[in-house]
Amino acid sequence: MPKQKNDDLLALICSLSKAEKRHFRLFVSRNSAAEDLLFLQLFDYLDKKEEYDEADIIRKLPGIKKHQLSNLKAHLYGQLLTSLRLLARNQQEDMLLRERLDHARILYNKGLYRQSLDVLAKTKERALQGQFHTLALEALEFEILIEGQYITRSIEGRAEALSRESEQLQATLGNNHHFANLSLQLYGLFLKAGFARNPAEYAAAKAFFEARLPGIAPGQLDFWGRVYYHQSHFWLYHIGQEFSPCFRHTMQWVRLFEQQPRMMQLNAPLYLKGLHNLLGTLAYTLDYRRFTQYYAVLLDFPQQYPLARDQNVEGLYWLYHFLHRINKHYMEGSFSEGAKIAPEIEACIVENRYNWDRHRVMLFYYRIACLYFGKADYERSIDYLNKIINQKTPDYRADIQCFARILNLIAHFELGNMLLVQNLIKSVYRFLLHIEDLQQVQREIFYFLRRIPDMSAGALTEEFRALRDKLLPLREDRFERRPFMYLDIITWLETKLEGRSIEELVGGRFLREWGEKL
Repeated sequence: MPKQKNDDLLALICSLSKAEKRHFRLFVSRNSAAEDLLFLQLFDYLDKKEEYDEADIIRKLPGIKKHQLSNLKAHLYGQLLTSLRLLARNQQEDMLLRERLDHARILYNKGLYRQSLDVLAKTKERALQGQFHTLALEALEFEILIEGQYITRSIEGRAEALSRESEQLQATLGNNHHFANLSLQLYGLFLKAGFARNPAEYAAAKAFFEARLPGIAPGQLDFWGRVYYHQSHFWLYHIGQEFSPCFRHTMQWVRLFEQQPRMMQLNAPLYLKGLHNLLGTLAYTLDYRRFTQYYAVLLDFPQQYPLARDQNVEGLYWLYHFLHRINKHYMEGSFSEGAKIAPEIEACIVENRYNWDRHRVMLFYYRIACLYFGKADYERSIDYLNKIINQKTPDYRADIQCFARILNLIAHFELGNMLLVQNLIKSVYRFLLHIEDLQQVQREIFYFLRRIPDMSAGALTEEFRALRDKLLPLREDRFERRPFMYLDIITWLETKLEGRSIEELVGGRFLREWGEKL
């Protein structure tokens, strides 16, 4: 078996909970045979291992011959999935509906057409209640097949009714797919390059959006169609850093689920994604009051949806929980307190507890680096920045890669590593030119850092002030202010001018702004 298949089998076994392992052993024991006993032995062996070693398997399990191993692993993988499906069918509505479609097929194959139609009618009704339109359409098409081939309970007008129902479902699915695909394409644009760097880039994203935007009003869409409508608009405005419409669309997205709580149970990941994007927008706009309001909603989510029943939802919850916990510390200026959660996040990443993708891991490393930078622990900040810089040129989030290198320069400057700063400036400059990400803010920072070795100690304060005065107007420009979303360089400059820490400055601003309002 190819190595990836071996890795997949081991990863599946490692992902099982104690309850799932117990269920699998009971599932196997009900149909035990010689082959079953062999793959159960293989399961017990792999359950205790972190790496796949075929030679060790043959040596430790003499009942398994080398020529049997490939088929045995495939059989074990299939049986594990079957066991998990049986365990989850009463918790996942779509799995239950698919099982009922299978029951209808069995009855049909037995020639029990009336019974099959009864099952299909009930399945279709339940699918429509949960707005599982693809499954409802599958049940409907099966009904049409049976009605078209056999004399059953057909009545006058049934053919026309089924035809109209099919057309309506296909139209609904088509509308949903248009907005779902548009949202996915815009998300792909954001992952590749991040926020628009200039008006031309945003205009290109807007033209891309408008060329693919279906001419359908939200009122013509069903629940999922409206969710994808707001999701696609969110990504457009997010790319363009237009946070007022971002807030409006994410609020509508979340409210759709609040108005129909059952939908949250049926598609918790999409609800969490909406809540995450809402919190992210509020963090960007520093709306602390509403941020804490919806952060409390996120923290309450495990009371509404038991995390133990779905590892995917559990992983998403903790991903968003950690990200916005960090955002909260950013807004409060409590960097020292925020850095205390870094070991917990690092443990999740190292153990691959939730299968977070590389993009998410990169984002965590950058945000943790910023926490350490904010508490003036520059060496730890550099450790996390190097985890980003030393990657083999990933093809996503070029913006994070850029600002990781800039923050790394400033951290080395703080540590007094001036010779290293001079060497790093050249490589960082080449990197930014290569990906065409050199904006006016970066140019001013590079010009400043390049001249530092020639400055006298007395002139340095004035140079800090001059750089701050150059950057302040740029912060008001919608596209030039992009760097300030990743690196609050102006606050850092003010620490040099006022002789105070980042934590003191940000914390003081927070108390002045929100102290009496909370």
